[in-house]
Amino acid sequence: MTRIKLDYVHEYRDRHGKLRRYFRRPGFKQIALPGLPGSDEFMAAYQLALAGQAPRTEIGTTRTKPGTVNAVIVGYYNSLAFRSLAPSTQRKRRNILERFREVHGDKRIALLPREFVVRALSKKSPFAARNWLKTLRGLSQFAVNENFRADDPTLGIKLPPIKSDGIHCWTDAEIEKYELRHPLGTKGRLAFALLLYTAQRLSDVIAMGRQHIRDSAISVRQQKTGTVLRIPIHPELRKALDKTFFEHLTFLVTEHDKPFTATGFGSWFRNRCVEAGLSRECSAHGLRKAACRRLAEAGCTAHQIAAISGHASLREVERYTKAADQARLARQAFDKEQRRTDVG
Repeated sequence: MTRIKLDYVHEYRDRHGKLRRYFRRPGFKQIALPGLPGSDEFMAAYQLALAGQAPRTEIGTTRTKPGTVNAVIVGYYNSLAFRSLAPSTQRKRRNILERFREVHGDKRIALLPREFVVRALSKKSPFAARNWLKTLRGLSQFAVNENFRADDPTLGIKLPPIKSDGIHCWTDAEIEKYELRHPLGTKGRLAFALLLYTAQRLSDVIAMGRQHIRDSAISVRQQKTGTVLRIPIHPELRKALDKTFFEHLTFLVTEHDKPFTATGFGSWFRNRCVEAGLSRECSAHGLRKAACRRLAEAGCTAHQIAAISGHASLREVERYTKAADQARLARQAFDKEQRRTDVG
């Protein structure tokens, strides 16, 4: 029998010889876990403990009934499909599913109609609807594969394209304004340089350290995709690194000398942007977009940009190259028209 590996679970035998299991995680309350590892009862309690909640103790509520939304979600969390997702995607989906089962946990998933999904999507914002549909689709496909239901209620549901540029891409004027407020040698400038001159997500930037630099390049294993990149160190990034003293494994640490979490860094960096007098739409991820834009405007191809940014699909990168090509062609057109006018 395959043993299930579960984080923070400790077991021991009490003075009566009974094997007991507890969830023990630094900063969390110790919680007793009922049943056997892998059972619906145990896994339901374990998932609640991971979320920082104690399992409910009212009569009948500690046992998860097979076939319910609650039971299928617990099974999905332990499936290969869910565990293979990037940690950030797991957290996003877990948040959505926990809210979903708070309301519908006791219902049988086999009775979940397609109309319910359509109605629920119609009440959400475009971006929230997209995330919610992806999450429920993953859960539904697991339910079908495990014979909890015969069909996927999300099959064939398509959302209209989002008419938005999404996250704000920094302009060159905003970049200059930030640099004026946060000069070389400050943590704010180093964070900015790492984001702009590596074109990486903030979750990857906060993990970077001296140990990742070799032969004038920085090595990155992207948390979201697992892609391994070697990115040449840009001269402006080299200046920021040379002006900063490091005594930790990561370049960026909190005021308590601890590594940043992705959420904590996002909030911290937004405050640095506010200090620079920038609008709140300027974000860490917006610098990743700005890096791609600047590379495209320099004449880089989509493949060259992706070699730095690590985009798995060229569709997003091609948006920048097409925009740069359009601007370049427009300038060439006006130049031709001006030369014709001058000759005339």
